[in-house]
Amino acid sequence: MRTHRTTTLLITAVAALALAACDPQATGPDDKASAPGAGSSAPSATAPGKAPGKAPGKATTATLPQLVGKGLQTAQDEAQAAGFFSLKSHDSLSQERLQALDRNWKVCSQTPAGGAQVDTGTTVDFGAVKLEESCPAADAPAPQPAGKTMPDFTGKGMKAVRASLPSNAGITVKDALQNRIVLQESNWKVCAQDPEAGAALNGQPLSFTVVKTQESCP
Repeated sequence: MRTHRTTTLLITAVAALALAACDPQATGPDDKASAPGAGSSAPSATAPGKAPGKAPGKATTATLPQLVGKGLQTAQDEAQAAGFFSLKSHDSLSQERLQALDRNWKVCSQTPAGGAQVDTGTTVDFGAVKLEESCPAADAPAPQPAGKTMPDFTGKGMKAVRASLPSNAGITVKDALQNRIVLQESNWKVCAQDPEAGAALNGQPLSFTVVKTQESCP
């Protein structure tokens, strides 16, 4: 019958349309296959040799505070607050003592001097003595390496004295005031020496009597 044939054709057409809609390779209106991920933007590539980065920074200058006379810890804090972070210190008495506890030291000199416009990358060096000590007019000279004659080491720090003598020298160090053991030689200064200044150095044993830095020699 004509009605049965028409119904069969309609069913066939609907089935064909349903299959086309389910086909992942179905083409669009322009008969071009849709690419996976179409519509999403890919990250932009950086050209070789053109990696992004910051331009080299310019040197920064600031006024270095005047810090002479202040406690070493306070001086360091104020220098950092002003933008200076490269800091070091040394013993103004040239006894090679370490400033282990900054609060126990005071500033006698600073390099560069305070009040100037300085590159903040500059290293600031503080010359210091202990709180109970007096600042020298200028840094005391360190003992020169001993040559063929014995230098005059009176008043010099024992640690610096030992550093100026041959490394193979036999050295005896005794307390000039009491029978104390001299453990940290950087805290002691020379009162007397044997041999005396000017004597020939020929490998003989050397001896020193010392007192603590803040004490007076007998």
